[in-house]
Amino acid sequence: MSQPAGQFDFIIVGAGTAGCLLADRLSENPANTVCVIEAGPKDNHPYIHLPAGYIKTLFNPAYTWRFETEPSAGSAGRRIATTQGRTLGGSSSINGLVYNRGQAADYDAWAQMGNRGWSYEDVLPLFRRTEKRIGAGDDRQRGRGGNLYVTDLDWHHPLCDAFVKGAVASGIPYNADYNGATQAGVGYYQRVIHKGQRRSSARSFLRAALKRPNLTLITQAQVSRVDFAGRKAVGVTYVRPDGGEARLVANREVIVAAGAVNSPKLLQLSGIGSSPLLQALGIAPVNVLEGVGENLRDHWAIRVVARVKGVRTINRMVSGIPLVGQAARWALGLPNVLSVSPSLAHVFWKSDPALSVPDLQMTFTPASYREGVAGLLDSFDGMTCGVWQQRPESTGYVRARSRDPRENPAIQPNYLGAEIDRAAIVSGIRLARRLLETDPLKPYFAGRESPGASIETDDEILDFARRKGSTVFHLMGSCRMGPAGDRRSVVDDRLRVHGVEGLRVVDASIMPTMPSANTMAATYMIAEKGADAILRALP
Repeated sequence: MSQPAGQFDFIIVGAGTAGCLLADRLSENPANTVCVIEAGPKDNHPYIHLPAGYIKTLFNPAYTWRFETEPSAGSAGRRIATTQGRTLGGSSSINGLVYNRGQAADYDAWAQMGNRGWSYEDVLPLFRRTEKRIGAGDDRQRGRGGNLYVTDLDWHHPLCDAFVKGAVASGIPYNADYNGATQAGVGYYQRVIHKGQRRSSARSFLRAALKRPNLTLITQAQVSRVDFAGRKAVGVTYVRPDGGEARLVANREVIVAAGAVNSPKLLQLSGIGSSPLLQALGIAPVNVLEGVGENLRDHWAIRVVARVKGVRTINRMVSGIPLVGQAARWALGLPNVLSVSPSLAHVFWKSDPALSVPDLQMTFTPASYREGVAGLLDSFDGMTCGVWQQRPESTGYVRARSRDPRENPAIQPNYLGAEIDRAAIVSGIRLARRLLETDPLKPYFAGRESPGASIETDDEILDFARRKGSTVFHLMGSCRMGPAGDRRSVVDDRLRVHGVEGLRVVDASIMPTMPSANTMAATYMIAEKGADAILRALP
């Protein structure tokens, strides 16, 4: 039988993107005792902090959750590895480092769905509070005093500049700040990199907060359930590294910030979920909520690759003597290929000219990667334009398979399940091809590599998208925010779990719909919003 290991006002489950910021905000008041509990180890591997190190950490089981999706028609019957961070900082410690808020209309739509206080006007101050923007930008839109460094690309390649020029020549406007007043256009990505190092949530928010005596960190401890007294959350039970169980008592609240896979799974194992699932698992219900684990969405991306001539790409810059030179530049604080994000240039544009706002996101990098081998570069010089639909309509689920907290749940994003998603990705692949073959890139273009020249019809392109596409690791929506009258919702607009007390979910799982963006920036905003709601509820 497990014994209590400590009492705290607040227990945060997960020291990831949201959890680290929450720990910082809640512990600022010395009267609040806070414990953050993380299943993974500390973020002490040097590759975590080197931007190019993501190639080594993204599939390292010591620092990641080794999740796979269920097969689906949209993935041509394949299981897709959909790794999530499992260390301090969570996915912000292993991701592609891009800072992208999305469009104002995304958040206005959340408010229109009945979530008070979530319009873009409402959440803009929270985006600004987090951010320390180094570079150009309208201060009415951008933050300068936060802890999260957001910087501009300082290493340029002639292919990137030619790609941007080609997109402009194709009618896509140049946009120097896609996180400003408008997202549409082409330009260069902003990154959470400063002085050649990744600025994860752990480094930006948790590291300094751990100096406070009222904040406790427990690592390598997986929470197996939220404990309840009736319908009030009173603590958590977790599994220690030695396999034994221990308990923590929450005097005020338990805050689940375990991510879009583990948060719904934990609720289900704690007796909050659909009646059929809880019955199948043999778990007594605390509160029946049909929406727990439903509404899962993800971005499904396609890489369009061309061979390159006349210039050296990253493919030939990160091995042998060239790599030594890049490492020396990194050590000297000079622009180098080791301290850039994997995506360098962006395009936000429309799959159909009739649309009023972009529905496609594109990434460009002067490199290409071996098919089916994570992080391994091709032996030839290549360039890649990745593309995905920003706001997929396809939805799926996360469902616990058993009562064993160590067993991964069933994950089914249902990629390309909706017709609108299929039409958008076909149009996006065609656009990516055109952008790789513009006049400014012609001196470097040596031929189509993937998809090859034989793939031309819509049906052929869609088949290619199913067979060769993959995740962008942007899982969200599985603990959907919405009014109590909406049977699909899990939390209210203050992120309190419906039907119980003392329990919130604060992470990407609460997003009602996919923002037109990478999910990291919005997750930080959600954590700021959640912290405000928690602190305002204090007597």
